[in-house]
Amino acid sequence: MEKNHFLAPWLPAPALTYCAALWEQHQFELRIVRPRRSRLGDFTKKPHERSRITVNSNLNPYSFLITYLHEVAHHVVYSVRYKKKIAPHGPEWKSAFQELLGPVLSTTCFPEDVLLPLQRYALNPKASTGSDTALVQALARYNQTLVEPNKKSLMHLSEGVNFVFQKREFIRGPLRRTRVLCVEKNSRRRYTIPAHALVEEC
Repeated sequence: MEKNHFLAPWLPAPALTYCAALWEQHQFELRIVRPRRSRLGDFTKKPHERSRITVNSNLNPYSFLITYLHEVAHHVVYSVRYKKKIAPHGPEWKSAFQELLGPVLSTTCFPEDVLLPLQRYALNPKASTGSDTALVQALARYNQTLVEPNKKSLMHLSEGVNFVFQKREFIRGPLRRTRVLCVEKNSRRRYTIPAHALVEEC
């Protein structure tokens, strides 16, 4: 019950019991941490210590669920099945992640517009969901419940629109896979910004 209570604010309700059971079964340490630009979550295992999983606190429930299971898969691979050094996102991890994702891969836990790209991604999962543009775009639609209402994902702005990102003003350019080519207004320098970055339209 304690684990359910801890996880409740972060997960889709139908996935809560399953995720709490995984935590109870594997007894890793779980921390919800301040947002990091470089990662959504991570897994660490030091000798003679419990595995530690961290997940960013700014994720919407569907992103949180995917990230949580991504990191639990690392725990299963490194601490349970193999206990030796293998490729971080190799076939062993892919298999474990697919198994863990299976029980929640339905419209019970995910809205259909997220489920369809997630099912495709799950066929051959990569190190980061950020590598799958369709999945990133689908998940970004649900970010607004956790951020300032005046911000939106960069991918949802039209080309040529001005926006503020990290206190600098840019002009939105074309999408290049998972990033958007933009021009900073003051310097006229070009930057590629993640398509799912939250920005404020001018």
